[in-house]
Amino acid sequence: MVMSDNSPFSMSTMFNALQQIHLSNTRLKRLFNLMTSCEGVGQFKDLISTFDQSQLQKMASLLTSDSEYFMEVVRNKYGSRRVQKLLGVSVDVDALFYDAILQRFFDIMTDKYASYVAIRAVVVFDQVKKHVMYKHVLHYALDIARYQYGCVALNEVIIDADDPLYRNRLLDVVARNALFLSNDLWGNFVVQHVLKLYDLRCTHNVAVSLRGHCVDLSFKKYGSYIVEKLLEAEVSMGMVVVELLKAGSGDRLMRLARSEIGNFVVLKALEVTQKMNRVDLFWDLVQKLMPLRHLLLRSHGSNIANILESCSIANRCSN
Repeated sequence: MVMSDNSPFSMSTMFNALQQIHLSNTRLKRLFNLMTSCEGVGQFKDLISTFDQSQLQKMASLLTSDSEYFMEVVRNKYGSRRVQKLLGVSVDVDALFYDAILQRFFDIMTDKYASYVAIRAVVVFDQVKKHVMYKHVLHYALDIARYQYGCVALNEVIIDADDPLYRNRLLDVVARNALFLSNDLWGNFVVQHVLKLYDLRCTHNVAVSLRGHCVDLSFKKYGSYIVEKLLEAEVSMGMVVVELLKAGSGDRLMRLARSEIGNFVVLKALEVTQKMNRVDLFWDLVQKLMPLRHLLLRSHGSNIANILESCSIANRCSN
C-alpha cells in the first residue's frame, strides 16, 4: 500500500509533526531558562511592558500549557517572582494563570515559592476569580494549615482577603478547629496568627474551642503562646484564668507554674488580671499559689514567687 504525502501517516507528515514537537520543546526550555534565571529579575517587569497583548498571552499560554511544567517554573524562586509580575497585566493572561493555579491549587499553596503566586493572584484577580479561589482556600484550609509553607500562605490570604464575608468564614474555620490546629506542628501558627488580628468574635470563638484544654496547651511551647494571646484579650482572659484556677484544686497549677514553659502562662495570668483590674481573679490565683511559694523559688517559677512575695509584703503592711 502506497501512502500519499497528504496522508496523516505519511513519512513527510510525521517528520513535520516531530519537528514541531522539537521546536515546541525548545521554546519551552528557553522560556523555562528565562523564567528561572537568577539574573535580570528586576528588569523582567520592564521587559514585559514592551510586549503587546498577543505576546503576553502567548507567553502565558506556553507557561501554562502543561501543569507539571508550570509547577516547575513557580516552584523556582525566580520563576515564582516573574510569574507574579505577569499576574494582573490583562484579563486574558489572568484567565490562563487562574486555570493553571486551580488545577494544582493544593500543591501551589503548600510550596515555599509557588504559594506566593497564589497569594498574589488573590490580590490582583477580578472578584469572580477571587471568590472561586476563596472557596478553594476554605475547602483546603485545614490541610493547607498543616504544612510548613501552607500555614504561611493561609495566614497571608487571611490578611489580604478583601471580602469580609469570606474573611470571616476563614476565621470561623480556624476558630472551630482551634484545638486540632493548636496541637499541630504548623497549624498552631495559624491560630496564633488569627489571635494577633484582635478580632473579638474570632478570639472568643477560639477560646470556646480551647475551653478545658488551655492547661494542657500551656505545657507546650507553641501552645503556651496561644494561651498567652487569649489571656491578653479581655473577651477570653476570664475563661482561661477560671481554667487555671480549677487546675489549682490539684497540683497541676503548681506544676505548670514550675515548668520551663508553663510558668510564662501563669505569670501572664497574674499580670493581665492586675492590668485589667480583675482583682477577684488576681487574688484567687495568688491564694492558690501562695502556700507553695517556697517551691517556686527553686524552679522556673521564680518570677511568680517574686509577685507572690510582693503581695505578702503588701498584706503585712496593710495589717
